[in-house]
Amino acid sequence: MQINDLLKSTGEWLRTDGPQSDIVVSTRVRLARNLTNFPFTTRASLDDLQKIEQQIHTIVEELFGSENILMVNTEELDEVDRHLLLERHLISRELTEGKPSRAAAIACDETYSLMINEEDHLRIQAVRSGLDLNATYQIVNDLDDKIEQRLPFAFDEKLGYLTACPTNVGTGIRISVMLHLPALGLTGEIEKVFRSLSKINLAVRGMFGEGSQATGDLFQISNQVTLGKSEEQLIEQIGEIIPQIIKYEREARKYLADNKKEMLGDKICRAVGILSNTKTITSQETMQLLSQIRLGVNLGMIHPTTLEEVNELFLRVQPAHLQKFLGNDLDPQDRDVQRANIVREYLGNAQVEDN
Repeated sequence: MQINDLLKSTGEWLRTDGPQSDIVVSTRVRLARNLTNFPFTTRASLDDLQKIEQQIHTIVEELFGSENILMVNTEELDEVDRHLLLERHLISRELTEGKPSRAAAIACDETYSLMINEEDHLRIQAVRSGLDLNATYQIVNDLDDKIEQRLPFAFDEKLGYLTACPTNVGTGIRISVMLHLPALGLTGEIEKVFRSLSKINLAVRGMFGEGSQATGDLFQISNQVTLGKSEEQLIEQIGEIIPQIIKYEREARKYLADNKKEMLGDKICRAVGILSNTKTITSQETMQLLSQIRLGVNLGMIHPTTLEEVNELFLRVQPAHLQKFLGNDLDPQDRDVQRANIVREYLGNAQVEDN
């Protein structure tokens, strides 16, 4: 398997067949682990990092088979390929920096990936379409068990798993659910929801996690605390909160459709009009307009465009994907022109219901 093979699909996180996928784009569960007898990555020497990478690489290939995974050394990848993996949510921003002895092992179906020598020696993550907490956790838990049988993880009987960042000590788990919340934004209720989440130690981040800005009304909701609670307790907490947010978003969509139909129709018409006719457009503006398109498709206001096509566009318009599909490096201005060509091709036949 090669990196270019990933372009044949939209990837697991943007498939539309998961539970509640009209609102919940994907579920991600990540575990942070470190090997015993090695310093954390921030204190490790280059020789330490090379040994860590070699040990994990060998075990991963033995456990899962080289034919089932894509192994990449991010230092050896060019910038476009590194950002392609980031855009597909297969590696973190830290791994896009291309520092020595950083690597990733990626499942061919993109349901899981292992990040080596990021903030911790090993980050194990699983991703599923829609709201699928238990199945996602089961994938990552099984991976963790198999690897821990072969590699000794740093563990303290009192504290739990030891991690480079104190907020990950304990279970080392981070549960993230990505939601599309355009109606809550349009009704002005989104900030109220976020304030409520912060009171119960849940974080709200952008499309690419910590440090990223929200774009296209896509938000990641995740736990902030891992110490003192079991994996099951944290999953239960997220599992109780996310359905409430889904309910609020559905209520906001119904309110807009029933009481603000002209305003809603105007926004969706404008989005279709701009994207169907634009000659140049930035990725940020495209994402925001596609958010309105996605809302319109889910409300049955746009045809014949499908949710699958909109989700595919979310990925196709990202800078690295745009360049990989076109087969050459482009400066930002050229990317804006080519992006406009792609969205016109996808949405040229889109029609808004007039009722």
